[in-house]
Amino acid sequence: MSVQQIERLKDEGTRQQVVIAGGVAGLVSRFCIAPLDVVKIRLQLQPHSLSDPLSCDGIKGPIYKGAFRTLAKIARQEGIRALWKGNIPAEAMYVAYGGIQFTAYRSITQAQGLLPLRAPPSVESFISGAGAGAVATAATYPLDLLRTRFAAQGQERIYAGLWHSVRDISRYEGPKGFFRGLSAALGQIVPYMGLFFTSYEFLHQYIGGKTLPFGSGDATAGVFASVFAKTAVFPLDLVRKRLQVQGPTRTRYIHTNIPEYQGVIRGLAAIWKREGYRGWYRGLTVSLLKAAPASAVTMWTYERVLHSLINSDRNDEIH
Repeated sequence: MSVQQIERLKDEGTRQQVVIAGGVAGLVSRFCIAPLDVVKIRLQLQPHSLSDPLSCDGIKGPIYKGAFRTLAKIARQEGIRALWKGNIPAEAMYVAYGGIQFTAYRSITQAQGLLPLRAPPSVESFISGAGAGAVATAATYPLDLLRTRFAAQGQERIYAGLWHSVRDISRYEGPKGFFRGLSAALGQIVPYMGLFFTSYEFLHQYIGGKTLPFGSGDATAGVFASVFAKTAVFPLDLVRKRLQVQGPTRTRYIHTNIPEYQGVIRGLAAIWKREGYRGWYRGLTVSLLKAAPASAVTMWTYERVLHSLINSDRNDEIH
């Protein structure tokens, strides 16, 4: 694909259309993968080693083994609704994240086009994706933290509702309480989104658009790009989740034995020492199961909604 074709692809739609398409894509994607997200968070927060029975002695909370068995266990012990715990802040996060992400990606790409020297398309995609991910992550991070804490709650309700959680965190942890683990999130999202958009743009050239029936090429490109990027940065995602539940309520979640971590590097080192290299990748399988359809739904919905908005405006202009 030529530079001109890539520019045309990235410049499609007005800023308002991009925001709407990104928001709708995030909303639809989140609702579809919410149960897998809860399962992923529960597995990531489980700090004992399943290969060492002695590490499970004295554990008060449940012991999860496998993605689908965990999903069934949560539904059986806490009810089907438990699979959508934290969905309200998560939906708000995904809508805001989707709109901010695609808007920032478009703006950064256009800004690079104004530079006297143009980078190769793959480099431009990496910079745009990394920058967009960082901006969207920082802007929506408090919602991400709330999503994690609600998903980590067992039958004991630590927070009665969304406003109660905001009030309690503000009162007992201060403003910084909403940003626990932000450095891990930014350390993860920058390479993740850079790798994702670079892979997506590359794959989209060959299997995107009308190459596959019903526009499924966009979804397929999103799946492969997401799997590649997610695996590369997964340890940072895991330690981010552990850091998000630090604080005065740490021992009251479904896993009551979550250790106390002091920062990203020390957290990663402590997990490796206690749980081995497998500890870094706990929940990777369900994460990939979640990330692949989430990215596929996101990119498919984004492309369809954006093109629908563009065609609708064109029809209005004709008439």
